[in-house]
Amino acid sequence: MKIVFAVTGRTTESFILEGCGLYEKRILKYCPYQFLVLPAHGGSSLSPREVMLRESEAQLKLMTQSDFSVLLDEHGKEMPSVGFANFLQQRMNQGIRQLAFFVGGSYGFDPQVKQRADALLALSALTFPHQLVRLIFLEQLYRGFTILRNEPYHHT
Repeated sequence: MKIVFAVTGRTTESFILEGCGLYEKRILKYCPYQFLVLPAHGGSSLSPREVMLRESEAQLKLMTQSDFSVLLDEHGKEMPSVGFANFLQQRMNQGIRQLAFFVGGSYGFDPQVKQRADALLALSALTFPHQLVRLIFLEQLYRGFTILRNEPYHHT
């Protein structure tokens, strides 16, 4: 199963880039992985609704190429790390060829994108900056694979 991680907008913080790079290298030991940066459409002349609508074009296009699409969204389902590992295993058991995870822009996702998604996943009840979500998610993705392989990274 290939994992695609699609984020809206560039990562600007060097510590986030460094941490993401570390976990991306680790994830590649478990499965094919692709990181995609989708265009952000901010600007003071646009309303939040207009921004989300413009960003949705690239998100929806990628969703049509994916077997299973998951939005990282504050209103999504929360699960512990072992539950997330089980979620990954279930997708593999279903024969999913491409599992795509999406991080929206600063205003989140357009309702049209939420309707098209196969699942919504919340990383926490806490709110995180969308750039930091990238690092947190990649660590959890790596942790999920180590749980599935019964490797010592995850301590219960």
